[in-house]
Amino acid sequence: MILIKAKRVLKAGFVNFWRNGWVSLAAILVTVTTLFTVGSLIFSKAVLESMLNHIQDKVDISVYFKTGADEKDIMEIKDSIAKLAEVKSVEYVSAEKALEDFKSRHKDNATLMQSIEELDANPLGAIVNIKAKQISQYGSVAKFLEGKSGAQGDSVIDKVNYYQNKKVIDRLSVILDSAKRLGVIVSLILIGVSFLVTFNTIRLAIYSSREEIEVMRLVGASNRFASGPFIVEGVMYGLFSSIIVIMMFYPFILWINPKVMNFFSGTDLFAYYLSNFWQVFAVLFGVGVVLCALSSLVAVRRYLKI
Repeated sequence: MILIKAKRVLKAGFVNFWRNGWVSLAAILVTVTTLFTVGSLIFSKAVLESMLNHIQDKVDISVYFKTGADEKDIMEIKDSIAKLAEVKSVEYVSAEKALEDFKSRHKDNATLMQSIEELDANPLGAIVNIKAKQISQYGSVAKFLEGKSGAQGDSVIDKVNYYQNKKVIDRLSVILDSAKRLGVIVSLILIGVSFLVTFNTIRLAIYSSREEIEVMRLVGASNRFASGPFIVEGVMYGLFSSIIVIMMFYPFILWINPKVMNFFSGTDLFAYYLSNFWQVFAVLFGVGVVLCALSSLVAVRRYLKI
């Protein structure tokens, strides 16, 4: 009996969907707008994260070692830094490489280059460049290095440039956190407005079938059986809308990707779309089905007072 009722509900839902073609089309178009907003927020979040990661990758702190420091001591400190949970990567630059890089940066300064050539020994020491996983974690890394340098003069560490860059690092940390919070707030507002528009459209679509619902009630149909076909319609709205939206994003992202790559260096939105195609589709499908089915259920049960 339950299986028979389920088949009847499904059949009624499919029949109503195709019979009320214009109403279904209007509901799908509104749902497409909503899902396109949701999808745009997904891709915008990907661009924002890529941009923030790009900024974070530009930030690091450097540990400058004393000239003539034993390489074994330097490597021990480097290895201890790499084991920290906050550290993303550690790069060792030998004293010779540091001198080569210095000469390369100042090759147009003849006076400085002549002064370097006149020196008998390399005036630069080895360097260890450190990248933390989060900008806010550089402070704890700097404290760890303070413990390594100690109070005695026998430390191989000359200086750590964290405190020279602290203001910039703290300011970037605040900017990144603010950007993430603003993105969440804007996303919630847009999704909320889109959901309200979709709900009202589906409610109006169901209102046009109020006489059909009244007849079903008069012949003894239960609330569940009467609302079932409209929930099936809502699921179909979500299914077709998600398919349309994921197809719309292909030419849209293909068109906008060069502009995004020029403005946000290193952000390939089209590659993100291809690599996350099924995940994005699953999100759109899930949001569309839940939104439309729930809107149908609420409209039938509360608006029409079954």
